[in-house]
Amino acid sequence: MSIVFYGCMSMDGYLADRNHQLEWLYQSGTPAETDYDAFYARMDVTLMGKRTYDTIKDVPGISKMYQSTRNYVFTHQTSPLLAGFTAVHGDICELAVSFKPSNIWVIGGNTILKPLLEADLMDELIIQVAPVLLGKGIPLFTQDEGERRFKLMQVKQYAQFAEMTFHRYQ
Repeated sequence: MSIVFYGCMSMDGYLADRNHQLEWLYQSGTPAETDYDAFYARMDVTLMGKRTYDTIKDVPGISKMYQSTRNYVFTHQTSPLLAGFTAVHGDICELAVSFKPSNIWVIGGNTILKPLLEADLMDELIIQVAPVLLGKGIPLFTQDEGERRFKLMQVKQYAQFAEMTFHRYQ
């Protein structure tokens, strides 16, 4: 099992702008300019928060884009989700560990990422940086104080994106 964050942030560390929007990211490039397809092909499960789901649910063909993974959205709302997405609630860490031996993609923000980091469950961080300074927004990292070490494994450039791959330091 591997728990992986794969996503993009602004140069100043934000995952989304202050209104939870990603227009700045879409204007920077597309997934086709990265190794997204190869990354996604090795994933079995996706875990995301409701805000992330709300941001992507209206993308044309989104259900087809996530058809080969089991997709879970953490929410307390009871409204139905798109086909292929399952609403869940509870302890993110317990759910993630229950998926052994799956490869799990943590999508989106710090609500999901924070508890996994704090429990030392994140195995890999693949972080793309877009050449944008937002000034304010939703930060990628909000974990409580406490050092967590990762080892830089690879750096790549995809058009305007810099991608860094980190593994948990053992």
